[in-house]
Amino acid sequence: MSAHSLRRARAAQLLATAGLAVTAMAAIAPAPLAAQKAPSIPHEKYTLPNGLEVILHVDRSVPIVAVENFYKVGSGDEKPGRTGFAHLFEHVMFMGSQNVPVGKFDEWLEAAGASNNGSTNFDRTNYYETGPSNALPLMLWLDADRMGWLLPTMDQSKLDLQRDVVKNERRQGVDNAPYGKADETILPVLFPKGHPYSWDVIGSMDDLSAAALDDVKDFFRLYYAPDNATITIAGDFEPDSAKAWITKYFGRIPRNATPITRPTAPAITLTRDTVLVLEDRVQLPRVYYTWHGVKAFSADDAALDAVADIVAGGKSSRLYRTLVYEKQLAQDVRMSNQSQKLDGMIQLVVTAKPGVPPAELDAEITRTLNALIAEGPSERELTRIKNGMRASMLDGLANVASKAFRLSYYNYFTGQPDYLAQDLARYEALTAAAVQRAARTHLAGTPRVVLTIVPEGKAALALTAATLGGIK
Repeated sequence: MSAHSLRRARAAQLLATAGLAVTAMAAIAPAPLAAQKAPSIPHEKYTLPNGLEVILHVDRSVPIVAVENFYKVGSGDEKPGRTGFAHLFEHVMFMGSQNVPVGKFDEWLEAAGASNNGSTNFDRTNYYETGPSNALPLMLWLDADRMGWLLPTMDQSKLDLQRDVVKNERRQGVDNAPYGKADETILPVLFPKGHPYSWDVIGSMDDLSAAALDDVKDFFRLYYAPDNATITIAGDFEPDSAKAWITKYFGRIPRNATPITRPTAPAITLTRDTVLVLEDRVQLPRVYYTWHGVKAFSADDAALDAVADIVAGGKSSRLYRTLVYEKQLAQDVRMSNQSQKLDGMIQLVVTAKPGVPPAELDAEITRTLNALIAEGPSERELTRIKNGMRASMLDGLANVASKAFRLSYYNYFTGQPDYLAQDLARYEALTAAAVQRAARTHLAGTPRVVLTIVPEGKAALALTAATLGGIK
């Protein structure tokens, strides 16, 4: 999705066996990793009287602590005509609060040896700090001050400054970036009007320009309240001390007085393939195939991750091997299953080599997808996926920052912060038949949006309904 949003930080970022020659990959069949119980992330979870969720995980392996501020608001909570607010606030939250002058948030953390950042996507906005254990009270105080006392210092000049920063990000990442308008071209076609995922996370330039100070303040009051947030601490700290600091700094922030009405995802209305063409200042044609997907953690979610990995999830995938290595028709190819809280999409993206027409790429893509649907994955492919998933999940436990995010993420999506074993079990239970069925159900004959981005003046290169291969 948008370059301005953190793509779903999930274990489905499968490890590819990069660097091996094709012949070597064919000769070496992976063996399943030795079965072992998935590790848990021991934690304590409780809720303050004002509704703030708190998750604590002690890890004394190194004297480092991470704090994750997880707000349950993303671009999907915006309204048409008022898009981009969630991402705008990601910037505004670093502009100081009642007791933290402008610029001091970063300065004070850096002086303590800590770092911080934030990100926004369709479903949530998070802010996080990592630093030495003795910086924990400073981190919590800073986070509490901007949660509870940002509005007294929020004025037109701050809004205008950060609005201009976001507009410039949009110019750099969307308006003036090669292929940058793909998302905002595809999303409103794939999802019906009013769907919470039918606009790009960064929002439109018109909506950003139209944002009034009162609109922004109302957005903050509704979504940046303690009862819409989770604070997760992971690392080397004393739980009793952390609890005392959390109560002292966050406990007096009032809960939201207005109930939040969560968006719903209307039914998808695509009835046939929609074929689009966009001329851009690019050197090479690129094709985007996008299907409607599923919610995160729903029945077919894990199987669709496997489908995406088998087709074009890395250098050992079918399309990378044929299009990039063997036939040298494509510069790159990738496929992803982007499942979110309310909905999802499956996307395959391929960039042509110079002189290769997109129709030639489409023929190979069609053949590969139809073969997977007809025959299913090989045992070797299935084993590679399971090995890669286990390795990826275990690697995600290597530092306290990633564990803090995972605890917050699982808590929001499943209600269980330590959902790691259940998450891994979804992939270890996959069968070839389940992967084949998911490919058939969600790709075969399913309406899709096909966008070809071509160099200016070369619209004739684009795929058309007549030249597009059929998935069946």
